[in-house]
Amino acid sequence: MPAILILYPVRLLLYSRSRNPSSSRRLRQKIRIPAAFDPAPILYPAIIPVLISISLFPTLENILLPNILLGLAALPPQLIPYGSSPDGYSALHWFISVLPLIASQNTEFPSKAFPPKPYMLKLPPPEGLHPEILVSLFALHQALLPPLHYLTTTSLLPAEVNLLSIGLINLLLFADSPQMNILRTCLWLGGVGLFVLCGKVLKWGVALARIPRWRFRRAGQIIRARQSFLQVLNERLRPQRSASACKGNITDSDADEDGYQAQYALKKTKSLKVNILDAVRNASTAANGEEPRSAVESKQRGIDSGKTDTPRRRNTLPCLPSQVQPSYSKRGRSKSIAQTFLALTPTQAAVRKWIYAGYFYLVVVVMILGPIRYVIGKHALNDHEPIGWALGYLLGNLQRFRFEVLNWDLNWWIALPPLRDHQDMEWASQLNLAEHLRQVVVGEANIRLLLCLYFAGIIVVGLIIVLTLTIVEVDTRRKVFHGMMVGMLLPTIYIDPGFVSLALTAVLAVFLLLDLIRASQLPPLSRPIARFLTPYVDGRDLRGPVVVSHIFLLIGCAIPVWLSAASIQRSGSDPWTGWDFESRDVSMVAGVVCVGMGDAAASLIGRRYGRRKWPWAGGKSLEGSFAFAAAVTVGLLFGKVWLRLGQWDDAGGSMGFQSLSEWVLVVTKAFVCAAGASLNEAVLTGGNDNVIVPVVLWLLVRGVRL
Repeated sequence: MPAILILYPVRLLLYSRSRNPSSSRRLRQKIRIPAAFDPAPILYPAIIPVLISISLFPTLENILLPNILLGLAALPPQLIPYGSSPDGYSALHWFISVLPLIASQNTEFPSKAFPPKPYMLKLPPPEGLHPEILVSLFALHQALLPPLHYLTTTSLLPAEVNLLSIGLINLLLFADSPQMNILRTCLWLGGVGLFVLCGKVLKWGVALARIPRWRFRRAGQIIRARQSFLQVLNERLRPQRSASACKGNITDSDADEDGYQAQYALKKTKSLKVNILDAVRNASTAANGEEPRSAVESKQRGIDSGKTDTPRRRNTLPCLPSQVQPSYSKRGRSKSIAQTFLALTPTQAAVRKWIYAGYFYLVVVVMILGPIRYVIGKHALNDHEPIGWALGYLLGNLQRFRFEVLNWDLNWWIALPPLRDHQDMEWASQLNLAEHLRQVVVGEANIRLLLCLYFAGIIVVGLIIVLTLTIVEVDTRRKVFHGMMVGMLLPTIYIDPGFVSLALTAVLAVFLLLDLIRASQLPPLSRPIARFLTPYVDGRDLRGPVVVSHIFLLIGCAIPVWLSAASIQRSGSDPWTGWDFESRDVSMVAGVVCVGMGDAAASLIGRRYGRRKWPWAGGKSLEGSFAFAAAVTVGLLFGKVWLRLGQWDDAGGSMGFQSLSEWVLVVTKAFVCAAGASLNEAVLTGGNDNVIVPVVLWLLVRGVRL
């Protein structure tokens, strides 16, 4: 990677010399860093996965080399010599990405001088991945980028799209715990299934929703018969539309008010396939100050009407592709989808929308009850039926529920946890204070029920506060949700990490599904969802089809929990194998502390009291950064104290700090981690702070062993 970065200015010099006429600028003018330069696409996708792999290396050795390969595959194509290709990828880039694999296969000569056996980054199968899979990681990453960019057009930055692709690949290859197997099933099986089975239907629904109501066919024969003679005569004498007007410029606006003037045409396409590769080529327009265009927005800018502005994006999925020119045949032109919709009456269009919505909901229900339910039960729940397993997981310690299950002979379907005998002193003596209360006194399933009630109470209180803050600015109302995440997760992650991880996985799947319904404008849920989210969206949410704020807030809190769970030994007896965590660490709460406390404090303090700005562009204030560091320090100290009080760490059963020096060391480590995360939030802003900064804080907390 440094060699490629060093080679890039040399290539710029050669390019300037090859120009005809040759450039007469000075050297510092030929090679300069523009003010709008964003280092995030170079740093984040290539470095963060490798750092995470190094942090998890003691327990997961086989993830290091694949993430090194994926980091090189995520480098911007502009850095690769001869990187441009009409197919969207470069063979030279592919070769560069597999160089670490080639090096790991040829380490015999250095090993003769130092260790007796060759050290290989790649573990042989079955511990490691097969070399053919490792070689194919570049192709898989490049194949994921276009559809991810199409689905999140203008909502995610290039660095975020690359990180999303790398995260999905890691989830596909290395998901080991039951929680991650459930997440993999929801995102890969459910996401790909909906994309294949409902992609065209959702596209048709969006195209239908974007047509204003006044464009549909109005008067039928019955209505015309009721018109007066003068009205009919006036209609006949009205001049016919020209050929260009008959084609119509149909706006892509979602408004359906009468009288809205159309500006942009929906062109006919010979295929319903989405030209998703054009989205990658159009991504460079944002750097030139232009509004980013989706993968399917037309490059033709309304030449006939003299309009040259790009249509602004709306909060819906991208519309039909318009890059392919229509084909001609002896039968003449076939009608496009938009032209077909124009032949409908408003009532027929509404019926068509409900048909599309019914098909989508039917597919979702069938997929959840069919393949998703089967795969989760097979690979995550040890061949237990998910619905029955969930009932036993939440209600298994209720005596009435256990009696009814045994009375109706349903124990083959509903798995019940074993009853803990209070007299079993040998088993109970091995538990710490918190685990003794959870497993012996209250019961594991009862604790989960109490956590569900606690979560519901926090959500109700938060919604009441949000609905009463009608005259407060949007940013303040959004921070209420940050506080809700702190109240829900900070005290509860240590109590039952397996259940919290499962809850975050389920909520993420629900959020993605609901946002897909909202962006597709499917009745009857799309309007209520959009109406609820409207008061809390900002400029970033209005850029593309996905409202990213609440999704990134959840992901920022969940990623540290999932990453920490990957490095902790798990236990449990059937049917709860892998659901009990042997230990906890402070890094689990890094996301909640960073997003819920640090980001909220920086925003609230920086907006009101921020007077001194950082010397570089970005708008961050020194007061906001200091508030971020202070809030994160307090949050990490709370997590450390709560960890020690619950005796979840390896402090020998102590419920406090042994000496003043230990306390000072803990405070110093917490402040160093908080300052590093605050500096990252203030300096490198090329990615979403709710995702990037929590991962950086997680790395720092594990690095200093807080």
